[in-house]
Amino acid sequence: MEIRTVHANGLEFAYLALGEGPLALCLHGFPDTAHTWRHLMPELAERGYRAVAPFLRGYAPTEIPADGAYEAAALVADVHALHEELGGDERAVIIGHDWGAVPVYGTTGRFRRSVAMAVPPIGALLTGFTEYEQLKRSFYVFLFQTGLAESAAAAPGFIEGLWRDWSPGYDATRDLEFVSRSIGAPANLAAAIGYYRAMLGTTPPSGRHPAPPAPDRPVLYLHGAQDGCLGEHLVKDAPAHLPEGSRVERIAGAGHFLHLERPREVNDLILSWLEG
Repeated sequence: MEIRTVHANGLEFAYLALGEGPLALCLHGFPDTAHTWRHLMPELAERGYRAVAPFLRGYAPTEIPADGAYEAAALVADVHALHEELGGDERAVIIGHDWGAVPVYGTTGRFRRSVAMAVPPIGALLTGFTEYEQLKRSFYVFLFQTGLAESAAAAPGFIEGLWRDWSPGYDATRDLEFVSRSIGAPANLAAAIGYYRAMLGTTPPSGRHPAPPAPDRPVLYLHGAQDGCLGEHLVKDAPAHLPEGSRVERIAGAGHFLHLERPREVNDLILSWLEG
């Protein structure tokens, strides 16, 4: 898949694309890239979709936003603009993992079907985020609020350690090569960390984008039962924070990067949901 570009929401986005048909927008998270969808995109194309996986704002080769805006509202605005610029219509679908799941919840009204993975809706996330074991898992979130963030994240073994802890037993060698190309440069790494600073308010919101709405159409939510980033206990309240008709599935034997660890099972669940 070759890398193409499109101008949307004031940024030059790079993206991978495969197939022809209604738009299937696939959004990656941290520390990851658009290549994370290499198992799903061919199957979406076979089902008659135009699968498009953009590199999120700040992730090379996508442009770094000049205003440093990384709040959820900016990500939602990106999705709306990408939907428009890439020719999306009422048949379009969206799939997001980790940070890519965040704008899924705020854009369900724009897409026929929506899938989120590895980050539950904010209401469910908040119910267990301050439990001791989860705070230990989330050490990096708090580290990223400090002036040590960039040097720590750039240190040998840090990003590799996150992948190892979050998806135990998964060989991330290929993924880490893609990650190094995308956020290996200091400016891109700072951009990726910027999402977390915006998340806890260390950097103020840009004010350029309205707050995203709550999801108003059913969502398929998938979570690895052995997720070492966000514990499985955070999933228990997810149904209460999703619209009627939503579905929540735990993937046994999978960690945070469940779509890479169990591609057959995850792909089947996604494709079945999209047919509904």
